[in-house]
Amino acid sequence: MRNRIIYLFCLCFLEILVSCGTAKSKNHQPDISKFNATKPVVTKLSDSVFIAGNNSLLKNKQGLWELYVEGDPLEIGLNTGALSDSLLQKQQQIFFSKIKDLVPSKFEQKMLRHFLKWYNRKLYANVPEEYQTEIFGVSQYTSHEFDNIAPQYQRGLYLHAAHDIGHALQDLALVGCSSFAAWGEKSEDGNLILGRNFDFYVNDAFAENKIVAFIKPQQGHNFMMVSWPGMIGAVSGMNQQGLTVTINAAKSEIPLTAKTPISILTREILQHAQNIDEAIAIAKKRSVFVSESIMVGSAQDNKAVLIEVSPKKMDVYEVPNSNQLICSNHFQSDAFKNEKRNLGQIADSHSEYRFERMQELLSENKKINPEIASEILRNKNGLNDIPLGFGNEKALNQLLAHHGIIFKPKEKLVWISANPFQLGEFVCYNLDSIFNGKKTNTTISFEQENLNIAKDPFIKTEAFQNFKKFKSENHQMDLYLKNKETISPEFIQQYQSLNPDYWVVYYKAGLYFYQKKQFRAAQINFEKALTKEITTAPEKAKIEKYLKKLKRKLQ
Repeated sequence: MRNRIIYLFCLCFLEILVSCGTAKSKNHQPDISKFNATKPVVTKLSDSVFIAGNNSLLKNKQGLWELYVEGDPLEIGLNTGALSDSLLQKQQQIFFSKIKDLVPSKFEQKMLRHFLKWYNRKLYANVPEEYQTEIFGVSQYTSHEFDNIAPQYQRGLYLHAAHDIGHALQDLALVGCSSFAAWGEKSEDGNLILGRNFDFYVNDAFAENKIVAFIKPQQGHNFMMVSWPGMIGAVSGMNQQGLTVTINAAKSEIPLTAKTPISILTREILQHAQNIDEAIAIAKKRSVFVSESIMVGSAQDNKAVLIEVSPKKMDVYEVPNSNQLICSNHFQSDAFKNEKRNLGQIADSHSEYRFERMQELLSENKKINPEIASEILRNKNGLNDIPLGFGNEKALNQLLAHHGIIFKPKEKLVWISANPFQLGEFVCYNLDSIFNGKKTNTTISFEQENLNIAKDPFIKTEAFQNFKKFKSENHQMDLYLKNKETISPEFIQQYQSLNPDYWVVYYKAGLYFYQKKQFRAAQINFEKALTKEITTAPEKAKIEKYLKKLKRKLQ
């Protein structure tokens, strides 16, 4: 199942939990009395360039929004909200428009409310005051359209738990992020290099307005992060000390109470740590409510480690006597690696497969540089380079990533992929140039154009055009199956020809023929699906179960 399913469940949970919190959490607001709460005046220079004092928002030619803000937490929040208000309101519309589609039943919503009515009562107490203040500032520019769900500030605060709740519900579908790091003899110049895909998908509209935020806070280190409107937490970022953070979900229980969202913890690390030891110290201070691997890279240490956290404990993992580190969606440290939940994740999900594929590609490339890193992030094939079909979650490039990103911490360089997915141009930025220099022309992008990495040639292929058609027809196929409609043979033939190496096209055809009691046709398609690379062990077992039923029916 797609990561979209996770996120839609997450949205449902969020709507319910924010509407059922305790009176104290509903009424709570951060103390902003010590800050200047005057709203900034925004000057619109064009449809893609906005300024407010020293702060600015610009859309570059690759379609990335470049946000620059500075000041105390409230100033950062207010300027972020004022500059991106139209984007912010659109993004919340995308979030909340999914909820009724997912859970239309009033009865089911009521049952969930009974379970989660006290869920969010402690969330605000687990978010540092400076980030509550920043969220408050941003929230002043959100729409009142959804005030029936929760007031502006509370709604903004609780949406920062979306990432965590989605991960906690990964029994329904797995968030499949992949990341790697190389240094010493494994990198081209000996300096640390990191790459990651952030595979968090709602729909194509959700990723349209990616924000590359450059933040100069009064307290802590200057930093950048890739975000979306309304999000102040960090999922991928680097500070001016050359410390990087990225996050990968691990197997987690459904949390019974909200604690510190992972993206808020990583934002704190990004803003207030300059090396691995300081990052670990910050992680030890916070209680999280899901399990996650935080890859921390450090220019000072010239290496990367994994801080593995769960609601009950944490551990730090690094490979002894190695110049590389790989992370997918299972734990590797001594504290977690042999736990039943983690072993089940390795056995049943596609995490181990992507881990081995990264090992394979890193071994094929003796010295990693930014161009090679981008090729690894864009790779669509499986182990031994076998075709997986486009969109297979066993691939490093699942053709759904919100963004791909590459870091060179010592040089303070970062590359962020433009749409679509990781296929667009990787745009390069130099943090020292941005934060140390004075930008006098707000209509000029921050990018280091001479260092950009070109678009993936795959964009121009017939195969990519077919994949885009496949996405539409795959959705149509789901509707046919749901409504038990009759499908023409021509549609099925066209559907399968658009993505012939992907097991799903044969599985869904098998389901259709099974519905229609055309058991021989169903058997042929299920058997064809098994000749392809099935995403997870449970999905393969499901197909084998259908075939056993068909064997009895055909006797």
